[in-house]
Parts: sequence; structure tokens; C-alpha cells
Amino acid sequence: MLKININNETSRLRTVVLGLATSNGPTPKVEDAYDPKSLEHILAGTYPIEADMVLEMEGFNQVLEKYGVTVFRPKLIENYNQIFVRDIGFVIGDIFIKSNILPDREGELDAIQYVMDQINPKKVVRPPKEVHIEGGDVVLWNDYIFIGTYKGSDYKDYITARTNKEGVQFIKDLFPDKKVKEFDLIKSKIEARDNALHLDCCFQPVGKNKGIIYKRGFREEGDYQFLVNLFGVANLFHVTREEMYDMNSNVFSIDTQIVVSEKKFYRLNNWLRANGFLVEEIPYAEIAKQEGLLRCSTLPLIRE
Repeated sequence: MLKININNETSRLRTVVLGLATSNGPTPKVEDAYDPKSLEHILAGTYPIEADMVLEMEGFNQVLEKYGVTVFRPKLIENYNQIFVRDIGFVIGDIFIKSNILPDREGELDAIQYVMDQINPKKVVRPPKEVHIEGGDVVLWNDYIFIGTYKGSDYKDYITARTNKEGVQFIKDLFPDKKVKEFDLIKSKIEARDNALHLDCCFQPVGKNKGIIYKRGFREEGDYQFLVNLFGVANLFHVTREEMYDMNSNVFSIDTQIVVSEKKFYRLNNWLRANGFLVEEIPYAEIAKQEGLLRCSTLPLIRE
């Protein structure tokens, strides 16, 4: 039996699900793109090829194994994108929450059923149908649960809006003892540089008291200010619009002092090292073309 336990983003990682890039399927058609960044690369003929993505994920897997992390991988589904496991489920405390994802991604959940079968069934929940919530929008910080959402009246028109107000309420009801704080995010269907697909595209804590943040990812200045007040401006690394596009805030912590990062994030990686972090740099720029990076391709199950 897996005793799942996740209360923040940075405690020592013991067990994780890492996505899969094998048999990723053909380059999607323009009309099938889920996000503006993928669309951009489909149109430009620069959409990532499977062999490159498999290599990048294998590099990530090797880093996780180097630190003694138990790594589960989804069961292979032929010609199917299984990279971004963060979308399909997430753990808060000792509860595994299955996401209500876009219907044609349902198979991704089936592919990790063998993992969920090792968890106490009373601790696995699936929200009702009207609740939309994805793991990338849920960022844990000890007593806090931060949730990215989109409050625009045109929510249903945005395939890039993944968590609704019902999703926020569902988490509030499920975890009455936690402080649940929602953040209204900027969305765009056409410009990836102005689309905070999930909360972890514009904010993520690192270490014990630091964070990476993109101010213009928040529709409300007050939401940004809340994080500045909580963490302190000196503890926040502010990314630029281009760095947000490259997914600088989507790194992944193995421990409070160990961060896995894309090797081309020069400015961020130098800041992390200057603040005492050990930075495991790996190539992940091909996977980033699908508007997801290191955090998106992991589903942590146990942190100490």
C-alpha cells in the first residue's frame, strides 16, 4: 500500500509518477492543439519529435533515480501523448484527486490506474462532472493551497482555462483546515507569451521561503501582491515575459535545496545557485514547446 503524502512543493521527494514520451503520436493538426504554444510550433514546423522528447525525459528520470526517488511510469498507450501527468491528478495531504480532464485525455488516467490501485481506495476521489481542476493549477505551500483559475464570463470559450470556480470550491470543501487562496490568471488562445495555462506557469515556490513569479500572469494586482507579502519581494525571482514563455517557473524540486531546471535558464539557475541551491540542469526545451516543463511532467505521491 502506498501511503501518499504531499503538503508542499519542496520537501524531500520519495515517490513520483513521471510521464512518458514514447509513442507520442503524430504532430497534432492545427485544430487539435490544446494551447497556443503547441499551435505556434505546429504552424512553424518546429513541433518536437518523439526521439528528442524521449531523451529529455530519460535524462530527468536519471536525475530522479540518482537521488533514490521511486519512479512510476504510465502504461504505454500507442500514439498518445502521456507526458504531462500533472494534468490528470494530484495529491493533497493523503488524498489523491483525479482531474476531470479534457475528454479525449481520459486514457491517460487509465494508464496510471495500476498506481492508484496501490493507494487506499477511500483516499482516491473524483470530483463531480461540473468541477474542472488540473494539477498544474494546484500549488501546495504547507498550510496554504494555492489554486489558479479563470474568472472571466467567457470561461467556456477558453480551452486554456482548466480550473473553474467549482474546482476551487471543491478543494475548499475537501480541505476545510487549509487556507485556500485562488488566483485569477491571464489566458490567451492565440499568444503563448500572454497565456498562463496553469498557476505553475507563473508561480512556484522553491526551497523553504523562496519562489519564482511572473507578475503579468495574474489578472489582479492584489493576487500578485498577496504572494509578495507572503514570501517577501527579496525572496522572489521575477521572470520576464520571454522567460515565462520558456517556462522558467516550471522547474521541479527534489528537496528544499535541490532543484531540477532546464539548462538554458541561465539567469534563473544562477539566482538559484547564489541562494544556495544545488541545480540539476538538464535539456528539456523540446518538451517545453508543448507549453509544459518539468513540474508538468511529474505527479508527486510521497514527500517527507
